Amino acid sequence: MSTPAEEWPGTGTSGTFGTEQGMKKMSNIYESAANTLGIFNSPCLTKVELRVTCKGISDRDALSKPDPCVILKMQSHGQWFEVDRTEVIRTCINPVFSKLFTVDFYFEEVQRLRFEVHDISSNHNGLKEADFLGGMECTLGQIVSQRKLSKSLLKHGNTAGKSSITVIAEELSGNDDYVELSFSARKLDDKDFFSKSDPFLEIFRVNDDATQQLVHRTEVVMNNLNPAWKTFKVSVNSLCSGDQDRRLKVQWECINPKYKAKKKNYKNSGIVILNQCKIHKMHSFLDYIMGGCQIQFTVAIDFTASNGDPRNSCSLHYIHPYQPNEYLKALVAVGEICQDYDSDKMFPAFGFGARIPPEYKVSHDFAINFNEDNPECAGIQGVVEAYQSCLPKLQLYGPTNIAPIIQKVAKSASEETNTKEASQYFILLILTDGVITDMADTREAIVHASHLPMSVIIVGVGNADFSDMQMLDGDDGILRSPKGEPVLRDIVQFVPFRNFKHASPAALAKSVLAEVPNQVVDYYNGKGIKPKCVSEYESSRTLAP
Repeated sequence: MSTPAEEWPGTGTSGTFGTEQGMKKMSNIYESAANTLGIFNSPCLTKVELRVTCKGISDRDALSKPDPCVILKMQSHGQWFEVDRTEVIRTCINPVFSKLFTVDFYFEEVQRLRFEVHDISSNHNGLKEADFLGGMECTLGQIVSQRKLSKSLLKHGNTAGKSSITVIAEELSGNDDYVELSFSARKLDDKDFFSKSDPFLEIFRVNDDATQQLVHRTEVVMNNLNPAWKTFKVSVNSLCSGDQDRRLKVQWECINPKYKAKKKNYKNSGIVILNQCKIHKMHSFLDYIMGGCQIQFTVAIDFTASNGDPRNSCSLHYIHPYQPNEYLKALVAVGEICQDYDSDKMFPAFGFGARIPPEYKVSHDFAINFNEDNPECAGIQGVVEAYQSCLPKLQLYGPTNIAPIIQKVAKSASEETNTKEASQYFILLILTDGVITDMADTREAIVHASHLPMSVIIVGVGNADFSDMQMLDGDDGILRSPKGEPVLRDIVQFVPFRNFKHASPAALAKSVLAEVPNQVVDYYNGKGIKPKCVSEYESSRTLAP
């Protein structure tokens, strides 16, 4: 199941994979998640506006001030391409640019950005004779998770001076709010000869050109002159194109022109009553992320005997000196995305299905750093190192039980619900080589977790038959507990790694993480929990160095 090394291009430093030469060849797993981002099509989650300011930039000529311009580049296929550029501000060392950069945001991708500051000569608007004043590289995820990102500008040779750049993100999205309406009527005219009328209600929007557009038609209430129609929901866009001052046409007194002309004492043919009008604000994924909601990423790794002896090159846990095994590929591909949304970059990592020292009893939720009091690892590289370090110390055993680890993370998520705030959302990545043996307990654990701020991603490693695992993913039906209780919401995504054997890790990450933003929004909106305000977030967050 190994992937050819040439499919993982790139250079850098990523972890302990054996020899120094092996480390250099293996380190590409961090770069490869971004090198092929442009080849996969997925719908844009939302658009983000980026505002840029700089401080303390200086010209090479100490006797004059620079004419700065910021160029935004994005990485695709391992190359940097210009996306847009700001205006040129003449003779300024602390420029505040009015030009905004608008970029598409994809949670499930690593979107690498580079901001370059150039001194544009007044005689030349191009870059040929421009002085490079400094640059800054980051990911779009880092910007939106912090909302405001400030970094030093690095010059050629990655030397940092006193100049800095600040990028502020703001979501540019459509209006997803909706209105909840409830109508009834009293004393309607009887239009039927042998029974009472069967009334229904229609609401029309008055367009800019004075035409009318049907927005909603209620159900028909049979044989009733005093109907109460069911409460219904209409998006604000449909109801009034987002303009809350737009006119709507709903007759409150029902007037029949023929009756009015014939009857002197005619008042009306009944009245319509608006019983309820409630506007619901639909917050977006970025509302919560920019409000300070942290993604708490946890990984659980299968150490059952079916993986094979790690010392054998046929084992799924074999540490090859030149290329990562499937466990490492999946771990880094997903973890590299999630780490941008966790400020302290500390990730709990667990194992299951192995006998662990010192007593070598089977455990299904042990810390792979063997520190049960603090199972967190420093960064994704820390998880990689803990995984490789623990392998020689374990006895791979069984069975393949994942309910305990789901319950462990669900306990942390349950404690988070007591805050009544959108502070932490938990993502559990389970990497396993076989069909689980505690299916009933797992179904029960997932149903319970569906009520919590939590999502579960399961990646099947190796060539096992994973057909039974598909039932955990609610895409084909509603998952139920053994007692018949349905999940409150779909929180599980299962994919076999072999489907991505010849693709980049970016493709795997996109597949398993694409549903997470909607799962986050569905949970918090369903609970009526609003995003924390920016001031609350900035006063409480702790940033990793």
